[in-house]
Amino acid sequence: MTVGFGLAVPQYGRFACPGAVVAVAREAEARGFSGLWAGDRLLTPLSPRDRYPGGDGTIPPEHRTFLDPLAVLTTAAAVTSRIRLGTSTLNANWYPPVLLARSLTTLDVLSGGRLDAGLGLGWSRDEYAATGVPWKGRAARLDAAIDTLEAVWRDDPVAVTAPGWSVPPSHIGPKPVQRPHPPILLAGFSPAALERVGRRADGWLAAAMPVPLLADMRDTIRRAAERAGRDPDGVRVIVRANPVVSGTAGATVEEIGGRLRAIAETGVHEIFVDLQLTARDPAHLLDLAETLREAVLR
Repeated sequence: MTVGFGLAVPQYGRFACPGAVVAVAREAEARGFSGLWAGDRLLTPLSPRDRYPGGDGTIPPEHRTFLDPLAVLTTAAAVTSRIRLGTSTLNANWYPPVLLARSLTTLDVLSGGRLDAGLGLGWSRDEYAATGVPWKGRAARLDAAIDTLEAVWRDDPVAVTAPGWSVPPSHIGPKPVQRPHPPILLAGFSPAALERVGRRADGWLAAAMPVPLLADMRDTIRRAAERAGRDPDGVRVIVRANPVVSGTAGATVEEIGGRLRAIAETGVHEIFVDLQLTARDPAHLLDLAETLREAVLR
């Protein structure tokens, strides 16, 4: 199986500008990268209630400036024609589900059917508070939101009754280009999150981690898919890596490439790298991505 190799679209820190988005999107497609991926951060609290799930637990200062993921991907869609466009990860609970369905449908339509809808729960209670969404019950709300997305994308007329919202019998159009809907990818590492992936997702948004741990989590997803009567081989695995190259806290390109190559050899479907914490500018970002891709896919 050929492993896809993508990269995070410019979105935050020094890369939060239209020129970077356009330049990297165009060149990523020209160089044959498989996908452009956008994340979803809202704020950086001065005294966060939750630790950042990476590094030493400190939120990177670059995250203080963060562009909207769907706006960034729409900009990328306008200057490309083939490369896939994904969210990794959109914090689904922040958005009213019917409005989220419309926004995602719009991106799928405007891109000619290139959207991968990656959804997750998020990790910050401060961000939930800022959006006015209860932290408690977030997993059940995510399941209900996915039900609503699928109904809006599939049905005509649409009718939804869910805790917290309802849709009277209505026509909602257009429908996505991809039928029955854009691929729904789910993030998460807890047993409940992995079970949800196997039960209902088209793919799992994973993170770079030791191969044995990745394999154990993937086995959990496969078992859940089998219990749900689904083909476990049909659940894609997309791995995100946020490497920092060289420096005191970083690793060499060769070391990073070796780790990612070991992950690729487990049979994942795509790896993408977010280099915004380490690249100097768009040209440097693209060159680093190219070097890592060569190291992984050689």
